[in-house]
Amino acid sequence: MQSDPLCSDAVLQTLHHLRTTSPLVHCMTNDVVQTFTANVLLALGASPAMVVDEQEAAQFSAIASALLVNVGTLTRERARAMRAAIDSAREAQRPWVLDPVAVGGLTLRSDFAREVLALQPAAIRGNGSEILALAGGQGGGRGVDSTDSARVALPAARHLARERGAVVAVTGEIDYITDGERTLEVPGGDIMLTRVVGTGCALSAVVAACCALPGERLENVAAGCRIMARAGEMAVTRSQGPGSFVPQFLDALWQLDAEALV
Repeated sequence: MQSDPLCSDAVLQTLHHLRTTSPLVHCMTNDVVQTFTANVLLALGASPAMVVDEQEAAQFSAIASALLVNVGTLTRERARAMRAAIDSAREAQRPWVLDPVAVGGLTLRSDFAREVLALQPAAIRGNGSEILALAGGQGGGRGVDSTDSARVALPAARHLARERGAVVAVTGEIDYITDGERTLEVPGGDIMLTRVVGTGCALSAVVAACCALPGERLENVAAGCRIMARAGEMAVTRSQGPGSFVPQFLDALWQLDAEALV
């Protein structure tokens, strides 16, 4: 099954919708990346919120535009809050997104991620090893880092998408975004995106924001991946290393326009 290139018009439309509709994204994400994730969403015109108490999380997911569940620093207490938020989001017909950070190597997060797969995520975003493990294969991840390419994990991503009715984004040097029938290919980015903490987790929050937008979900999610990759390309030309890359990356997200994206 072939993959198709992403149309530049779809990227521009998604960026326009992010900035004009300002989706409110409930980010139940890991402790390491909260500030960076919030700043990425703000730079794109979306609105972030990090509500973690079980009761409040359930209340907030019903009014947010989308929910992100990231298991990077999962605890049993946080798992209960996430499950309550997912249940509330589903009842309110809000899309939710799963980021299965380091699933496959650790029991608590692996069991939880596989359990909530039955709750119909709108999208799943992970690296090759995480997607392979989540689909029931043998992912070779080392902590949060992937040792499997996105291309290798693509058959598992397609299977997972068909089985769960979700858009699956498996990201790496080239990103592949699939609904199980159609696959979009998103090149670009820069190795520097792997040299600072939180770019993948922030991408999952952007995916959640894109799931709340009008239009075709597959193209919206792929466009979110391209937006982040293009900002990385722009930022690396203006920075001198990881320390200066982060502010330049946020500035690039803010400055993205038709000329930069085409």
